[in-house]
Amino acid sequence: MPEEVDLIKVGKFLSLILRHQPEAIGISLDEHGWANVDELINGVNRTGKYQMDRDMLEEIVRSNNKQRYSFNEDHQLIRANQGHSIPVDVELEQKTPPVILYHGTGEKYVASIDRDGLLPKSRLYVHLSSSVETAINVGSRHGKPVVYLVDCKSMVSDGYQFFLSVNGVWLTKSVPVQYLRKI
Repeated sequence: MPEEVDLIKVGKFLSLILRHQPEAIGISLDEHGWANVDELINGVNRTGKYQMDRDMLEEIVRSNNKQRYSFNEDHQLIRANQGHSIPVDVELEQKTPPVILYHGTGEKYVASIDRDGLLPKSRLYVHLSSSVETAINVGSRHGKPVVYLVDCKSMVSDGYQFFLSVNGVWLTKSVPVQYLRKI
């Protein structure tokens, strides 16, 4: 089992690198968030924190329960699918969302959300899910979970745009208070 734990830890480290701090291992991302796989592996290995090879990277991408990463067709480039705090265009396709989506958060953020709506904070987009269960799981990472229902039908009719990441997370720039209801 330690190998699985190591893969999870390395996967979280990759998330930090590919979404927030590529410079921490001496690499850069292109305008679409892609990193060269060999440079990524070499950069991770240079830190001494983890030792990685291509097989390990392939396994992390394949087994990640949140499907956070994607390879390009020839597996020479890799990127995080969403959740970036650095400006990249992951080439999201605008989509019409379901009538309602959900956002899970921790109880400690409710006053702010009730006042200001959902804001991306340090990320590029607000993350929404199509199931209450997923929203509860996300909210649980931040303490006692609170789930908001998002009235996407009204948002779309008012001109808001939605995007669907390759791993099924719905994204939008913000959700004003009038489109939210705690459930």
